[in-house]
Amino acid sequence: MNIITEVEKNSIAERAGIHAGETLVSINGEEVADIFDYRFLCQDEQLSVRVGGNLYEIEKDPFDDLGLVFESGLMDSARHCANKCVFCFVDQLPKNMRETLYFKDDDARLSFLSGNYVTMTNMSDNDLARIVKYRLSPINISVHTTDPELRVQMLKNPKAARILEQIQTLVGACISVNFQIVLCRGINDGENLDRTIQELVKFRPKAQSLSVVPSGLTKFRENLHPLSGFTEKECAEILEKIHAYQEKFLNEYGTRFVYAADEFYVKSGTPLPPFESYEDFPQIENGVGMLRDTEDVLLDAFSRKHPKNNRTLAIATGVCAYSFISGLFSEISGKYGYNFNIYKIENDFFGKEITVSGLLTGRGIIETLHGKKLGDALILPKNILRRDTETLLDGLTLTDLSARLGCPVHAVSEADLPKLIGALK
Repeated sequence: MNIITEVEKNSIAERAGIHAGETLVSINGEEVADIFDYRFLCQDEQLSVRVGGNLYEIEKDPFDDLGLVFESGLMDSARHCANKCVFCFVDQLPKNMRETLYFKDDDARLSFLSGNYVTMTNMSDNDLARIVKYRLSPINISVHTTDPELRVQMLKNPKAARILEQIQTLVGACISVNFQIVLCRGINDGENLDRTIQELVKFRPKAQSLSVVPSGLTKFRENLHPLSGFTEKECAEILEKIHAYQEKFLNEYGTRFVYAADEFYVKSGTPLPPFESYEDFPQIENGVGMLRDTEDVLLDAFSRKHPKNNRTLAIATGVCAYSFISGLFSEISGKYGYNFNIYKIENDFFGKEITVSGLLTGRGIIETLHGKKLGDALILPKNILRRDTETLLDGLTLTDLSARLGCPVHAVSEADLPKLIGALK
């Protein structure tokens, strides 16, 4: 995986005579296993770089990059998950989707690079030592429960019992961590949730935050562990518990520490907390505070730029955000004079229990909106697309949607929406 795909122009590597297509083998006699070895070893001033069968002697300033680009950003294969979690979303996918959707990564290096959550069950003591050596901080950890026996049952992996020991190793070496609990009804909720929250907060201050999110249940759960979603009343009780802990921790530690996913608020009909309650939004990628942040970003963006026009725009979103988005765009329309048609897209593909916009499919959007009044353009949330593409989960593109629906289709971030509206012809 250490194949060099590009040597940057005017770089140290180019001046040394290194060429694309060759394989980086070692630096100063040490094998380069991944991008972290590479970056660490490149910090020296004097380097002996073995590429293929050639050895290059390089003298440079400390920390200067060599200018090599590799076939894989990680310079290694991502580690596959060794668990069989009772709530695993990948196991609930239907057949015949893109092959990449079925890959379960569980790699602490990706946790540092991309914010992925890892269970740490496939990590050896040497792997933990490398995290400490390279100061890979923060690491995001899927804990789910601190009860060793229950964690083994939930993850179907005997190595899952070591979680508290592993966390202590990291925080003891000053590695910051964030935690996640995927809450499963009748399994790790109730008293077990209390135990997990109480044990994880003890790792403060290196433990920065903890999110509690509901398990996602698709209609493709044949032959899997029986799970059911939380009721409206149960969601309200979970929020009451988390809010009590937030108040306690704020008084004791100056931070709320534990946060509930937006879905609990939506399903229970509980008003979202104020913006400041999310502090610096440490768990927003987990769907914690995403709705509140959307409101703040949108209102701020429109207050800065709100070109006047009489265009009518359609906004489509998932069930979870629909009521909130409807109210928010009603406020924007009243202030700035736009005409919005807000549409709710139910997830017929994965099932009604999946309510977030990021798991909507192009076909589902087309089926729901075909024949509807879409106006001058259809606006979708940017998280509906695969990263750095215009492709949705089922392989359809924005161009496909535009052709089928007969109007321009855009997927944009909240901050870019006013700019898009101003650019519409």
